[in-house]
Amino acid sequence: MSRKLFGTDGVRGTANLYPMTADMALKLGAAAGRYFRRDGSAAHRVVIGKDTRLSGYMFETALTAGFTSTGMNVFLLGPVPTPAVGMLTTSLRADVGVMISASHNPHQDNGIKFFGPDGFKLSDEAEMEIEALVDEGVEPAQALNIGRAKRIDDGRFRYNERVKATLPSGRRFDGLKVVIDCANGAAYKTAPEVLWELGAEIIPIGVNPTGTNINEKCGSTNTRLAAETVVAHGADVGICLDGDADRVMIIDEKGQVADGDQIMALLAARWAGEGRLARGTLVASVMSNLGLERFLAARGLVLERAAVGDRYVVEKMREGGFNLGGEQSGHIVMTDYATTGDGLLASLHFLAALADEGRPASEMVHQFDPIPQMLKNVRYSAGSAPLDAEDVRKVIADAEARLTGSGRLLIRKSGTEPLIRVMAECEDEALLARVVDDIVGAVQAAV
Repeated sequence: MSRKLFGTDGVRGTANLYPMTADMALKLGAAAGRYFRRDGSAAHRVVIGKDTRLSGYMFETALTAGFTSTGMNVFLLGPVPTPAVGMLTTSLRADVGVMISASHNPHQDNGIKFFGPDGFKLSDEAEMEIEALVDEGVEPAQALNIGRAKRIDDGRFRYNERVKATLPSGRRFDGLKVVIDCANGAAYKTAPEVLWELGAEIIPIGVNPTGTNINEKCGSTNTRLAAETVVAHGADVGICLDGDADRVMIIDEKGQVADGDQIMALLAARWAGEGRLARGTLVASVMSNLGLERFLAARGLVLERAAVGDRYVVEKMREGGFNLGGEQSGHIVMTDYATTGDGLLASLHFLAALADEGRPASEMVHQFDPIPQMLKNVRYSAGSAPLDAEDVRKVIADAEARLTGSGRLLIRKSGTEPLIRVMAECEDEALLARVVDDIVGAVQAAV
């Protein structure tokens, strides 16, 4: 059975268009409610958080209706980072957590992500069972067993205290001037509060959400404003979160951007030196740069690769007993402290390293020289399968042969959009461009 609703990170799409409609959210709430209380016992709970999108009100209400119709009691957190939902699901002893967010996407998109009672995102198998319940329909609870809903006013503060507690006792950031870009998203209050409480001098941007400006010309996918602000204010470092604050990019004092690979390299090397990098291994996705792999190997460390999506990174971490992982896109996962990518948590540990070593951020974020990498996307029509075309497969096979020994090739379908992603790495930049362009041309011809 293939999944129709769920992609690599929950259900996602344009608000008020299938599948992101109020009706579908109600059905998903009812299906997830039935899935998590199949034993029929009482006192089942769900926590629901959201980012700052206008459509979040609609989906929050619809999900609440679906869950309460099956007898689930709903705790509404309001705007909180995605990792806060994972944390509070366990803290509040809930059976399921839900985050309403489309992460780094524009405001007109939204999504629904589910967390299990252990605070981790659901497996593919669990999502397929919930899809089946959506298709079959769910018998509602009897009138006397309908669930209740209530607001939880201190959810943000619980999360704030949890992330601060991951730092060594007494750790402060006095003397550091930090630009914090919250993308007008879920961490617009949380991140400035935490950094200020830890003593940093903060320059906040992207902290005035309107419901329609999330990720707009700001945040981890558009770092120009943060970079300009760092340079203009003579800041030591910039932190750029995305709309739901589960990923981060770091800006050095010169305005240069460091991606998740550089952050992971820094943390892995530090943790290994302190003897706390589990099994000497970092887990990253197939998109992470070959330079990261070589950096780790030179230090006797191992890079394990997982499928794209921080959920799959976490699954591999749990399977192998590893405690550090992430993605080039800025998801940094530290399972000693959190169940999913956490941009603020990663930022705090980067700042701790910065304070410990007393070196400028530009030195801290340049851990290795990346191998030249090129990524191009090709949009395709629903129902078409360009990667199955014989001509495309021949071009891909030829490209793989040309890159043998000097680079690597990755071709995949996006899990959230109708795109073919063509990514290659090679030390020979001319060969890199030819290989990618050849494949893109073949895919476009087959669309």
